[in-house]
Amino acid sequence: MAEPGDVLSNLGGDNAAMGNGADNQPVAGLLSQYVKDLSVENPKAPDSFQWKEQPQLDVQFNIGARKVNEELTEVELKITANATTGQGTAYIVELSYGGLVGMRNMPEEQKHAFTYAEAPRILFPFARRVIADAVRDAGFAPLLLDPIDFNGLYIQQLQQKQAQEAATTPPAGEA
Repeated sequence: MAEPGDVLSNLGGDNAAMGNGADNQPVAGLLSQYVKDLSVENPKAPDSFQWKEQPQLDVQFNIGARKVNEELTEVELKITANATTGQGTAYIVELSYGGLVGMRNMPEEQKHAFTYAEAPRILFPFARRVIADAVRDAGFAPLLLDPIDFNGLYIQQLQQKQAQEAATTPPAGEA
C-alpha cells in the first residue's frame, strides 16, 4: 500500500496540456487476419505426380487496400502460384489473404506506409503458410515462398512514382 505523500503527480510531464488519458497518440495495429479466398487447382492429377521434369514456378504478388471507415482499412495480399512443366500445369494456387488494420492519429503518409509496407510484412508469413499447406495438400512438396522486403519495395515504388511525376511535370515558368 502506498505511504501518505507517496503519490505520483505531474503524470503529463511536458505533455500536461494533452490531459491525462487523452487519445491523441499515433497508433496502428493488425486487428484480425483471414483467408478471404483460396483456390487450389490440380488439373492433371494423378498423372502429374509421375512427372519427372522440375516444374517452372510463376509467383505473382499484389497488395490492395480498401478503407472500411475512418480508422479501419482492409489490406489484402493476393498471391498466385503456377507450376508448369512441358507436360502441362501441375498446380495453380490463388490466395487472397486479408487483414483488418486499425490506424488512428497518424498523418496520411504514415497511414499509407503502414498500409502498403508494414501491414503486408506482418501478414506475409501467415499467407506463406497457407500457400505451403495448399500446395502440400494438393499432393506436392510444400511451396515455401522467399521472404519479401515490403518496405524496400514500397520505397522503390514511391521513388519510381516521383520520377514519373518529375518527368511529366514541366519546369516552372514553361506552362
